[in-house]
Amino acid sequence: MAELQSSQKETGAVRAAVGKSRKLAARVPRLILEARRVASTVIHGLHGRRRAGPGENFWQYRHFTNGEPAANVDWRRSARDDHLYVREREWEASHTIWLWADRSPSMDFSSNLTEWTKLDRALVVSFALAEVLVQGGERVGIPEFMRPSANRNIIEKMAQVIVHDTAVRPSLPPNFSPAPFSEVLLLSDLWSPIADFRRTIGQLAANGARGHVVQVVDPAEESFPYAGRVEFVESEGLGTVTAGRAELWRNDYQSLLANHRAALRAECEQFGWSFTVHRTDRGPTELLFAIHARMGAGAHAVVKARQPARTGSEAPT
Repeated sequence: MAELQSSQKETGAVRAAVGKSRKLAARVPRLILEARRVASTVIHGLHGRRRAGPGENFWQYRHFTNGEPAANVDWRRSARDDHLYVREREWEASHTIWLWADRSPSMDFSSNLTEWTKLDRALVVSFALAEVLVQGGERVGIPEFMRPSANRNIIEKMAQVIVHDTAVRPSLPPNFSPAPFSEVLLLSDLWSPIADFRRTIGQLAANGARGHVVQVVDPAEESFPYAGRVEFVESEGLGTVTAGRAELWRNDYQSLLANHRAALRAECEQFGWSFTVHRTDRGPTELLFAIHARMGAGAHAVVKARQPARTGSEAPT
């Protein structure tokens, strides 16, 4: 009897997972279109992440500095002026970024204050960012599901991997060891216990990877706009709670939310990771610009650390 009940539970769980996967698959074309629209907007608004360094493409001319090898001089350019010039090439170093969009049951929620579920927004942002990064010469991967890739069809590749994964996933990424100087982006509602969050980012940051954490929330999860008798259903199977006068819970709820968020921010700061809150009733473009800028700053710092030291007017501008 116990084995039969266990088998029935497993069958029910599999059917539920398949059903959710099919619902997500039906939404994916819309998400891909939105991601491409957002990525296009961001790409046209960027000045790029180009910088001087070893590579094949021309970057800029700079004045020759006394003491450096004469072989560095570009004599053709120098013949047109009274100065000696050095031809610099563009830095070409592939950067690996790991993207984790939380697909746990709590993410599949939207209130009547927005048209987007948290899951849909997290996927749109991760797809769009992947497109922007790959076009910039970076490699993008998904922990446990997709090795870092610079495939020109990166959005379709990511979507295919996600759609064919029918398992119920935890909020936080699996334990893996990103290489030093790589970066990790975590998109989640982050309702996990602080201890679990601390352990996860501690493991990810152990080798020196930089990280960016985005808490994706529905506006109702911040404002708590409920009043009267309301039954709250926990989306991950922990039961229900009924409030006789929900408006009386608002202040306590918002206080708990503020404390939880402050703890998340403190953990991120401890490891030098950025922390951002994103509401699904706001557009994704602003968030994408902010994330990309932070990643660009991190990549530039890594490049400066790896390049040989320069002095005086030799330093590229």
